[in-house]
Amino acid sequence: MEDCCAIQIEPIKFDLGFSCPECGDKGRPMQIITLKCLLVPSALAKLEPSASYKMCINKACSVVYFSEKQEVFKTTDMKVEVYTKSDDEDCPVCYCFGWTKKRVIQEFEEKGKTTALEEITAHTKAGRCGCEVNNPEGSCCLGNMKRLIDSLTIRV
Repeated sequence: MEDCCAIQIEPIKFDLGFSCPECGDKGRPMQIITLKCLLVPSALAKLEPSASYKMCINKACSVVYFSEKQEVFKTTDMKVEVYTKSDDEDCPVCYCFGWTKKRVIQEFEEKGKTTALEEITAHTKAGRCGCEVNNPEGSCCLGNMKRLIDSLTIRV
């Protein structure tokens, strides 16, 4: 599991003192490979590969990625819906193995539990995930999945 999320295509720069130009969120540093894989062609054509990018994690903000040069890529520039910015139950929580919020909720309601964490963990341990190129966050989904499952457990 940790191997998947520890994969680094190139080092992430941590001396990033810039914020989202739309909402002011400090954001989270991103690897350029994530943007290259998940931006639609018209947005990718505007990407500055040598720039430093962050992900805006403010759910209310339409900006997904932003650079120190105030360049922004919004939800409309993405090939996939962004879980942390979406209310759609069909949006993936796990982009590698097809677990949506709807699927997790349905399994939880039918069986009183979900196998999502166990299944994703098993695939990850087997080296099958590609979080850095499939997930807009560029990292493992297990944190988001755990928070979703915890929220369902609290409701019961």
